Amino acid sequence: MKILIVTPESTAVPLGNSVTAARWAGILRTLNHDVDIRNSWSGEECDLLIALHAHRSADSIEKFRSVHRDRPLIVALTGTDVYRDLPTSQAAKRSLALATGIVALQEFAVQELDESARAKTNVIYQSAVPPETAEPRSGDCFDVCVLSHLRKVKDPLRAAYAARLMPPSSRLRIKHAGRALEPQLEAEAREEARTNSRYHWLVEQSHEAAMRLLVSSRLLVVSSTIEGGANVIAEAVVCGIPVLCSNIPGNIGMLGTAYPGYFALRNTQHLAELLQRVECDRSFMTTLQELIASLQYRFSLEHEIACWEQLLGTLDFCL
Repeated sequence: MKILIVTPESTAVPLGNSVTAARWAGILRTLNHDVDIRNSWSGEECDLLIALHAHRSADSIEKFRSVHRDRPLIVALTGTDVYRDLPTSQAAKRSLALATGIVALQEFAVQELDESARAKTNVIYQSAVPPETAEPRSGDCFDVCVLSHLRKVKDPLRAAYAARLMPPSSRLRIKHAGRALEPQLEAEAREEARTNSRYHWLVEQSHEAAMRLLVSSRLLVVSSTIEGGANVIAEAVVCGIPVLCSNIPGNIGMLGTAYPGYFALRNTQHLAELLQRVECDRSFMTTLQELIASLQYRFSLEHEIACWEQLLGTLDFCL
């Protein structure tokens, strides 16, 4: 089958939607489909269109449906779709109405949809694969990593701010890998690295280097204000690395309501308290590790492939 994936982000830039599009293309090729990725649909022949972002891909979705009224169309919901655009964007709502099927990246996203959209929604958790090799962990520092580009929506310096509140006895060290995408945040990160001895900004790293950083750390912090289903959480889980993350629906939908590693959004003090507890309370760390281990199958490649195979099997193809 010929499948076209439309994503509003270039696959040359490793941001969330482009990473998802590239991984899905690999999965669908594993299932013996012919897959291309484009930034928009301009009349290319395909048996199935998969569009990431109901709002930003709305034009491609509308054009495809006007030409191919009976061909299947899958719309994948992103974080800004679910938690920013859908309440007010008629284009996003129209995209969901035109879709044959909808893919959400975590279970809480479904709660934001109306009844008709929910009925055709499938939750497919994004998978990750741990690196083949791991660097040894530091014996001198309690390393915590942040894998986030510097964008306001990621609240990327929250862990650095929390590190300032740690007691002198703490061995905490924040290692942050990510590209500066907003000049103001770049300036803030450079100043924070200059004045905060616990914070180290490593700038942009390759995906392989970022994964090595993750597995050599004791903990991951995700402080985003909006997430549709963060890739980095899936990566941490399959690597067995506990996560402390903001208590937003996109994160809770990944790790579940029983997970105790959430901190209040933009709350530096709350994050600092959790960081100190993880560093000092071995039983709390063990609890986080056990819960993370119990979620590993959810984010396995085998599980994601099986979910896509099942979804494609439910679609009617009128070619």
